[in-house]
Amino acid sequence: MIDRVSATVRPDGKPAGYQLWRDLLFLHWEVPASLLQSLIPKPLVVDEFEGKAFIGLVPFVMKNVRPRWWKLGSGFNFLETNMRTYVVHQGMPGVYFFSLDANSVIAVLAANLGWSLPYYVARQSIRQNSDRIAYSNARIGSHAAVQVEYSIGEHLGPSKIHSLEHFLLERYLLFVERHGVMHSGQVSHTPYPAQQATVLSLKQTMLEAVGLPKTDRPPDYAHYAAGVDVEVFPMIARP
Repeated sequence: MIDRVSATVRPDGKPAGYQLWRDLLFLHWEVPASLLQSLIPKPLVVDEFEGKAFIGLVPFVMKNVRPRWWKLGSGFNFLETNMRTYVVHQGMPGVYFFSLDANSVIAVLAANLGWSLPYYVARQSIRQNSDRIAYSNARIGSHAAVQVEYSIGEHLGPSKIHSLEHFLLERYLLFVERHGVMHSGQVSHTPYPAQQATVLSLKQTMLEAVGLPKTDRPPDYAHYAAGVDVEVFPMIARP
């Protein structure tokens, strides 16, 4: 039985840090679960919604990223693009990141060393005109890239538990293998203020860079969220 509620509750204790996530675009493609399973560590099992598995491409803005002891307003600001899928470990659902691109060398080094997350340095930009946003990402030293333009649409509000939007958006645990041991990290924030998004143009090689077959197929689902304020909690070993 998968517990999809516990991780949404803020854990006790003080967070390790704070982050502001803004202008999030969630693009999702349906992918055979067996194919995704071959790309993730064995302790993890691909999570499915009504028999369907997904890979997600999520570009967004990171603001005021800082450890707890830094003053408000003293954190880092950068862009991020992550490639992810959804997994279950010990009955708990979460995210497994294939890659995370950022246009901050310091952020990449800190995340690689402190969290063992697969961060890469990239050239990135974002441009907004009313309800239309254009975002570009080109990983340095790699063919992994994305250029997307989209419009923001209907407000959906907080996602209902057991809905597709909740499955795709409301993920509060990440899993990463560190020194041969599975660890989890938890974040806490209010539910995403979800909106529909319409992709106007898209060129990407990010799925191919993960190890999936090359495709020009548009995403099956596109959502947008203006942003949430996030507390980040320390990593926990889950042997």
